[in-house]
Amino acid sequence: MGISRNAVWKQIERLRREGVEIEAVTGKGYRIVDEGDAFGKRSIEAFLDTSWLGRELLFFDEIDSTNDEIKRRAEKGATEGLLAVADTQNKGKGRRGRGWANPAGVNIAMSYLLKPDLTPNTAPMMTLIMALAAVRGIKEVSGLDVRIKWPNDIVINGKKLVGILTEMTAEPDCIHEVIVGTGINVNTRSFPDEIRTTATSMYLEGGRIYSRAKVTAFVTNAFEKYYESFLESGDLSGLKDEYNDACVNLGAEVRVLDPKGEYEGTSCGIDDKGELIVVKKDGARERVYAGEVSVRGIYGYV
Repeated sequence: MGISRNAVWKQIERLRREGVEIEAVTGKGYRIVDEGDAFGKRSIEAFLDTSWLGRELLFFDEIDSTNDEIKRRAEKGATEGLLAVADTQNKGKGRRGRGWANPAGVNIAMSYLLKPDLTPNTAPMMTLIMALAAVRGIKEVSGLDVRIKWPNDIVINGKKLVGILTEMTAEPDCIHEVIVGTGINVNTRSFPDEIRTTATSMYLEGGRIYSRAKVTAFVTNAFEKYYESFLESGDLSGLKDEYNDACVNLGAEVRVLDPKGEYEGTSCGIDDKGELIVVKKDGARERVYAGEVSVRGIYGYV
């Protein structure tokens, strides 16, 4: 094959660093014993089936924030579709500035750079698209019955599995870029006491180690498909039914935490714009806009 022994050895060592268990026998060669949770640029690319999203892929063993890295790259002219993935994220943040911890060797932190030719009022819909992609990708890899808590929390058995943060740079009539950041709890075995009752991981729910490379790629494959459908229509009309099927709030009694006044009602799923339709006890229909208010179950988080 025209490949030197030294070149082979270097690639084997790279795979080992990514977590692949490889057996070596002098005079015979190498054998993959267990792919394990190999997590790196090459292992992710092996499962990618996209046309443009993630085809430029940055992988970091450790970083402050994948969203911040995408911002830095965007300021230097990075093109749409750039994907940043990190094993460890030190300054990740969730909604309203809350922290999102990402310790080494267990979870996924990733961000996409998008440049849609749309108006800024469409940006919240991209968060719902990311939620739908996360559900599909995780289900394809694990078979776990993950659901969406409107608008963008991914939950299973009443606990949060995935967090999504969308950030935008725009003018009043146009978007410069949208950065969609996602944190997925994959192989975490335990959580701090303060979040143990509300957070979970794929490992805790499925009882085994999952490939983070495969999860990253499958979620990205799904996002590209859903995002292109969204661009064609400019709204969620083509994705609404699938989203509602995955929405844990559908048909549930919910409490809407609106700064103008809390109220309760029955969730009827989303409309074409991603707003949650809630029928109040007096029969009035309200449309809840993501980002303005929070929705909780009557007796808890979900």
